[in-house]
Amino acid sequence: MKGIILHGGHGTRLRPLTHTGPKQLLPIANKPMSEYCLESLRDAGITDIAIIIGGIGSNKVQEYYGDGKNFGVNLSYIHQDSPKGIAHAVRLCKDFVGKEKFVVFLGDNIIQKSIDEYADNFLNSDADASILLCEVDNPSQFGIAEIENGKIIKLTEKPKVPKTNLAVTGIYFLTPLIFDLIDNLKPSWRNEFEIVDALQMLLDNHKKIKYYIITDFWKDTGTPEDILQANQTILENMKNYSYGIKEDDVILEGNIMIGKGTIIKNGSKIIGPVIIGENCLISDNSNIGPNTSIGDNSKLSNCHIERSIMMSNCEITGNIKIKNSIIASNSYILQKNPNDDEKIFLLGEGTKIIL
Repeated sequence: MKGIILHGGHGTRLRPLTHTGPKQLLPIANKPMSEYCLESLRDAGITDIAIIIGGIGSNKVQEYYGDGKNFGVNLSYIHQDSPKGIAHAVRLCKDFVGKEKFVVFLGDNIIQKSIDEYADNFLNSDADASILLCEVDNPSQFGIAEIENGKIIKLTEKPKVPKTNLAVTGIYFLTPLIFDLIDNLKPSWRNEFEIVDALQMLLDNHKKIKYYIITDFWKDTGTPEDILQANQTILENMKNYSYGIKEDDVILEGNIMIGKGTIIKNGSKIIGPVIIGENCLISDNSNIGPNTSIGDNSKLSNCHIERSIMMSNCEITGNIKIKNSIIASNSYILQKNPNDDEKIFLLGEGTKIIL
């Protein structure tokens, strides 16, 4: 069985974070979100993987993952010239897939549960497709499944008036049969070739689609709040480790991960879950956490940061309180005039702010 990770799209709802690179490389708990997809495939025994790239910063994807050997997989790259929908991206993989069954994983989807059971079941079944469903509060934002007597009877992409709240997650188990159906698709009202429409064609042709309703954490990380929620959940399930240096007068509470070369100076307080990357400096009575990720080579001085993501090579200094924020790499924030107002930031790479 082969794997496909979709790594394209514009990420418009995440701007300015995506002005300089693909959203799937945005870090959750200090690791690109698409790396969780790759690990899910690898841990299910799927090591021959193609990544579909296109758009701003696609070269960064290849620079990060390379040939895949450092991640225990073999990677190929397929270019999608423009985002024409998931089905279009899947069709580009026909030669890569050959005659094998395969798994498509949207690179911005985070799932807590292992997919190995679903992969094994599909590999050993006569089903033409298998999908994972999850109950959601906003079904009009997803492809939706209608079920009757234990079978899927209809699939609809982003219906204005959803008949159920069962969203089709971004993980699809497919056979090469899907390629012929995609060839006969017409663009949707969004002018995209929808994978849900191709799956509906399977149903129309009386083909077998299996489904599983998952109750573990799953998140389509399309908005900043989605990313913060995913960051919090992953942090809560990580195991403590500390490879840095902690001075005597430092308070550490809860689940905390500290990378090599990081120094936490006296007077600082870290309330988990928190991850702090390598070669960071936390000083001058800073308070970090809970639910916060700090990237490598960052410096925090006399600040309070909570439920936020700060990427690598950032610096925050001054008596400032930050919450529910995402701060991209190489950003700098200086609070010259201290106040108690809580700040919320969504900052693109290289932003500099003096308050």
